[in-house]
Amino acid sequence: MTAPKKPPQGTRARPARPAERPAASRRPAGAGAPQRKPVAQKASARPTPRSGQGPAPRRRPSTTRATGSGGPRRPAARTARDQPGPSPRRRMRALTVATVFVLSIFGAQLVRIQGFDASAVAAEAESDRVTAQILPAMRGQIVSADGTVLASSVVREVVVANQQAVCTFRTKKSTCAPETSAAAVRQAAEKLSPLLGTPEDQLVTQLTGTSKYRILSKDVTPLTWNKIAKLGIPGIDRDRRETRSERTYPQGTTSAALVGYVTDDGRPGGGVELMVDKQLQGTPGKLTFEQGQDGTAIPSGQSTTTPAVDGRDVHLTVNSSLQWYAQNALAQRIKETKATAGTVVIMNAKTGDLLSVASYPTFDPDTDVGKKGAQLDNKAFSDVFEPGSTAKIMTMAAALEEKTVTPSTPVVIPNRLPRYDQRFKDSHEHPTQYRTVAGTLAESSNIGTILVSETLKPATLERYFRKFGLGSKSGVGYPGESGGLLPKSSTWSGTQRATVAFGQGISVTAIQAASVFQTIANGGVRVAPRLVDSTTEADGTEKVMPASKGTRIVSEQTAADVGKMLEGVVSPDGTAEEAQIPGYRIAGKTGTAEFYDDKVGKYRGKTASFIGYAPADDPQVVVAVIVQKPTYPFFGGYVAGPVFKDVMTYALQELKIPPTGKKAQHLTLEVDPKEALADPDVLRDGKKQPRR
Repeated sequence: MTAPKKPPQGTRARPARPAERPAASRRPAGAGAPQRKPVAQKASARPTPRSGQGPAPRRRPSTTRATGSGGPRRPAARTARDQPGPSPRRRMRALTVATVFVLSIFGAQLVRIQGFDASAVAAEAESDRVTAQILPAMRGQIVSADGTVLASSVVREVVVANQQAVCTFRTKKSTCAPETSAAAVRQAAEKLSPLLGTPEDQLVTQLTGTSKYRILSKDVTPLTWNKIAKLGIPGIDRDRRETRSERTYPQGTTSAALVGYVTDDGRPGGGVELMVDKQLQGTPGKLTFEQGQDGTAIPSGQSTTTPAVDGRDVHLTVNSSLQWYAQNALAQRIKETKATAGTVVIMNAKTGDLLSVASYPTFDPDTDVGKKGAQLDNKAFSDVFEPGSTAKIMTMAAALEEKTVTPSTPVVIPNRLPRYDQRFKDSHEHPTQYRTVAGTLAESSNIGTILVSETLKPATLERYFRKFGLGSKSGVGYPGESGGLLPKSSTWSGTQRATVAFGQGISVTAIQAASVFQTIANGGVRVAPRLVDSTTEADGTEKVMPASKGTRIVSEQTAADVGKMLEGVVSPDGTAEEAQIPGYRIAGKTGTAEFYDDKVGKYRGKTASFIGYAPADDPQVVVAVIVQKPTYPFFGGYVAGPVFKDVMTYALQELKIPPTGKKAQHLTLEVDPKEALADPDVLRDGKKQPRR
């Protein structure tokens, strides 16, 4: 073969392209091919193995490319595998820097938390641990004058269960296994059932599960809770945050209408409970303590206690024995006469203290509150009615005080008395009667009372009615009390001018009606009714309510004259002989009036009443009996008189009031017709009466 020509000097040899070379010219190295100039190897290059040491290891691609024999080489393209890795020192330095940076951040946070924000962080952590429990203040008791508790408060605990812990009961294991869980729950339910009053099967359901808080009962007494705690059942505890007080009424229906009630949320709903709520309310306390994750208090944790201040006990003027007797006597008579409602009011004639305020229908404060149709008010304060003949004593007192008549002034009473467009009559038909003013009241004549009233100007009669307390509230402050209805005399029609005199066309409450008789019994001095006697602080400090101030309405002589006339009512010649009490002198007055029914908007039925006091010559007790819509016979003497006698007899015995032993003075009730007509002061129809 011909040797290849050398390129001219000074020119660069152009490498032969593979395609341009003949196949025969391609030779393996060392087979006559021209030798390449050796290239200096890097220190890291591997040595060529000697003969007999096996095949040479595969070389890495050279960093230069052949350009011909002995010519210079240009760099070849590097792959990812060819890139040199980072140095271990560089990696260590990078890792150190990153670690220092992270630690510096933690250090800065630590300095901020423990240095600059230490107080705030501590407070936040403490707030997560600390919990507060309201300590309920006990509502004060309501107590009668003789020391009987009418209303009180009791603590009620809320018992809860941690179902995850109950299953360990008596298994001596810290965790629950399926085979022991059911038996443990059943044992716990068996122990708790009689104490909680819950069926055992129901308790099993309540104790089974994974809940950490399940309420079992909200009505557990402290004594019962102590018994539950002694059982040592895991997971059974009381929720101190839910501890509450519950109102109880030991006298039940007997005093419910007077005392009132408290709703489930602790708010007073009426009666004395609402009337003196500010005194009965206490000031709640607060218990603050640290608790663990399981909700239990940390024994060594901080705790603070602000004790609760219980409400004041309120002592009423009411006598519990009189309240019980009056309530039962009233209820029995209402059932006997098939009446719809009624009241009995007992007052101290000297002080105006209310000794009993019975109302029927009544209610059970433990079961009836919230029921539809339950009558929760006290009708003695709230219901108004036309007083009828019991109001005649105000007309007589006004005329006596103004000296237009005397108890012995003759009165000619016809069977009918025409006034304006009506003809008035008495409760029964009769021929013309000749009576005195005292006899007019004893017989309860409407016609005779009209003739007496006509000796006064309408404005004068109105003034006396208002002085006796009509048209305004009694001053007790009882919730829902009505002031009654007394129109101004300037608005009275011609017929109303006559009806007001005998108690129709006006409205009163039972408290107002009783107060009128208290005024006469107290020598003409009206004392506002009084229901609250004193209050007692939680520390025992007692505060007595001031006595009611007296206001003179009529003179003592007028009151004495009216009192003697009232004794004639219960005499054999009067309308209420059945109200007499052996050994005692009784003064009283019957009343029978039309009942105005608001539901139908007209008069329907009657109001029967009897109000009186005893002993008549030394008055101590006033008793008012009002019965609404009794069936026939519906007269006050027949319906209310027996109740008055029973209640008054019991009151005189209970209060240990002896008879005075004095005999009643004789009063002239009837006069001879000729003497009556000859008397210049006689009251009769058609005679013009002087008005003052």
